[in-house]
Amino acid sequence: MSARPHGLGRIGIWAGDLDHLPAAGVRDAAAAVEDLGYGTLWFAETTGREAVAQAAILLTATRHLTVAAGMTDIYARDPVTAAAAQRTLDEAFPGRFLLGLWDSHPSLAEDVRGHRFGPPVATMRSYLDALDTAPFGPPGTASSPSRVLAALTPDMLALAAERARGATMLGMPVEYTRTARTVLGNEALLAVTQLCVLGHDRADSADLARTAAAAALPNRRELLRGIGHEDPDALDGRLVDALVAHGRAEDIAHRVLEHLDAGADHVSLHLVTTTPDSPPVRQWERLARRLPV
Repeated sequence: MSARPHGLGRIGIWAGDLDHLPAAGVRDAAAAVEDLGYGTLWFAETTGREAVAQAAILLTATRHLTVAAGMTDIYARDPVTAAAAQRTLDEAFPGRFLLGLWDSHPSLAEDVRGHRFGPPVATMRSYLDALDTAPFGPPGTASSPSRVLAALTPDMLALAAERARGATMLGMPVEYTRTARTVLGNEALLAVTQLCVLGHDRADSADLARTAAAAALPNRRELLRGIGHEDPDALDGRLVDALVAHGRAEDIAHRVLEHLDAGADHVSLHLVTTTPDSPPVRQWERLARRLPV
């Protein structure tokens, strides 16, 4: 289990469905995560709220919780704007905002945002170069505040070790956490997000777990083959179980500890439910009782 300091706490929440909530509901959800003792609240940016504005809502609704924009789309704002936005939040909420940069997806970059999608690692490297030299921001703030890269592939993980505080990695099995730690080295932060379905038992949660695994599969096929899942499209029970921790709170807690033992510094829980327009506060509470939050 890692002993590297990181300021995120051991366990966080990945609130993947915040865009389904009104602003008041977003504030309530953030406050609940903080009150339950979780260290960090993570969220993504796709086609809903703008990430930095969302982060400001979450930061103002809490007192000490770390807020991590875990997948901030690099096609959504130019590097100068991103640097100024990050420095602004870092000035207003010192040490509580973490920027996670994401290389996006061709359909989001091109069809939604009207950009040309570039080679992920080269495009991210260029973005980081511009971010580091961006001239604007509040006086007295660091030119390069803390950031992580949303990474799955070994080459993006290597870039995260070179040019960021580390990496955040969503929806991969424990076996790949070991691979990621090897690529990152001993010093970089590794924050992993575990897909979860909480039920009365494993049978009760199996159907929704399979649905969640199927949704995660497209961007992970080759990586899964590399760690021994030779036919990912078959989505057999072994692969579903590897991608989605499901069953009782004890089953999910056990998976979290496996990630920590495999080299993760921090694990966030992405609770998949049948009601995405309602934050799973009671499930977060059940898990908090079982985890070292």
